[in-house]
Amino acid sequence: MSDVAERVKKVTARVLRLDPAQIKLEHHFTTDLGAESVQSVELVAMFEEEFGIEMDEDAALAVQSVGEAVEFITKVCKEQGVEV
Repeated sequence: MSDVAERVKKVTARVLRLDPAQIKLEHHFTTDLGAESVQSVELVAMFEEEFGIEMDEDAALAVQSVGEAVEFITKVCKEQGVEV
């Protein structure tokens, strides 16, 4: 698994108070992991902090699954010249 995926799982686990080992790439933040809207906004902020990037909030909040978040964050990092 990529470093980005591990970091996304770590942040997700911290925000949602879950065991990172239980988080799978196919899990949806809301339906599978129980994220509420406030936590979704917090996740976006924590991902920005973790990776040193700025994400378009609407686009970031449209991301549904952990795997999609990994792809989205990887793309944003490349666009902003952040090494991952």
